[in-house]
Amino acid sequence: MSVDKIWVLAEVVDGAPITTSLELITQARSLAGTVEAVAWGDATPSVAATLGEYGVTTVHDVGDLGGALPGVPVAAAIAAAVAAGAGPDAVLFPATYDGRDIAGRLSAKLDRPVLTNVVDLIADDGGLVTQHAIFGGTQVVSARFTGEGPGIYVVRAKSFPAEPSGGAPASAVAAPAPDTGATNAARIVARHVEERTGPKLDEAAVVVSGGRGLGERDSYALIEELATLLRGAAGASRAIVDAGWVPYSHQVGQTGKTVKPTVYLACGISGATQHLVGMKNSKNIVAINKDADAPIFSVADLGIVGDVHKVLPKLIDALKSRG
Repeated sequence: MSVDKIWVLAEVVDGAPITTSLELITQARSLAGTVEAVAWGDATPSVAATLGEYGVTTVHDVGDLGGALPGVPVAAAIAAAVAAGAGPDAVLFPATYDGRDIAGRLSAKLDRPVLTNVVDLIADDGGLVTQHAIFGGTQVVSARFTGEGPGIYVVRAKSFPAEPSGGAPASAVAAPAPDTGATNAARIVARHVEERTGPKLDEAAVVVSGGRGLGERDSYALIEELATLLRGAAGASRAIVDAGWVPYSHQVGQTGKTVKPTVYLACGISGATQHLVGMKNSKNIVAINKDADAPIFSVADLGIVGDVHKVLPKLIDALKSRG
């Protein structure tokens, strides 16, 4: 399957494209001669300049969904373009709730397979080859489509950098969804945003994460205080999320968020492969664990063998003393 044109799902949140969509657009520039985007909602015209700056030439605007969930109408709009012969050779989706939903529905509509959990995407012999982390990230397998396109790919966050190319604003063209009948009956009646302070976990330059080594729920306060002092975000291992100590939104790992900060502090985290998948590409990793043989030290740039209940208070005091 040759690739000349790639479409990227451009999710827009708070009036701006999400970072993962920009990452996919950046990588798409190196894979195909033409990169276009699919978007929806009333903010689409206003983000055309940003999308163009990253390399998109055309934005296919599905339009205002009238409160509907995007899965059905957006998948139908892409499928209609493919049926009309105006579709792409490949479609890249961020591994978000909406991205996975739309990709699955598009796969069913087109009767094409979908490759998920993609961590790398490269051009090879006229087609695209994907890489997928399996067995908790301990092994990587490659895959490619051999049948008729378009190829459908769902890509994990932080797999690529998001780098602008200085392109001109993208042009917006209408791509309305055809009638989808009762399948599009569900409506969003309310939205609730979780309260938080500081940067988002998956966008923070500094992430401080705690694990089972904290011993008890109340000790997570040390993680939050240190993260605040470092102007970073507080994360967590799956173990303490499953234990109910912190919300799922704090979880870093294969089944949580993928982070790639400048500094990642793992405090009382053993380093199970499920967790490593979500943070091992951080630029600088600092691990604090009283077990000198903990797997986390295998990926750490700096390791501190010690009790987090002794190390963290001293680190917090040192930061406070510096003002």
